[in-house]
Amino acid sequence: MKVSRLYNPLTVVAHPWEDLSEAARRMTRNDVGSLAIYAHGQLAGILTERDLTRAVADGVDLTRTTVEEYMTTEPETASPDTDARDAAITMLGLGVRHIPVIADHTLLGVLSIRDVLEDLVWTGEVRSA
Repeated sequence: MKVSRLYNPLTVVAHPWEDLSEAARRMTRNDVGSLAIYAHGQLAGILTERDLTRAVADGVDLTRTTVEEYMTTEPETASPDTDARDAAITMLGLGVRHIPVIADHTLLGVLSIRDVLEDLVWTGEVRSA
């Protein structure tokens, strides 16, 4: 199965200059675990729940610390034609749960490990014990 059948096209975005508290509120309002970070009309990075957790653990003021300070720049990406299994292996290997889906330098959405897992469960490919 291809990534194109699994990823979420309703991507929530933020900008590098926004503060982390606003980014966290946006994630909560939209019930997502990551934000695609846009600057100058292109993908500049990704901010995830783990990044926010790291900021909290570092004791930073979330209202004064920018997304840019904690986002992952140049994240691994997938194309819509990437095999979903290969994307999942990449996520596991990198220890990440979200990969932006890009085609022709355009962000199409984000593939999460949850998207892959839901597909496995609902298609019956997960074997019961």
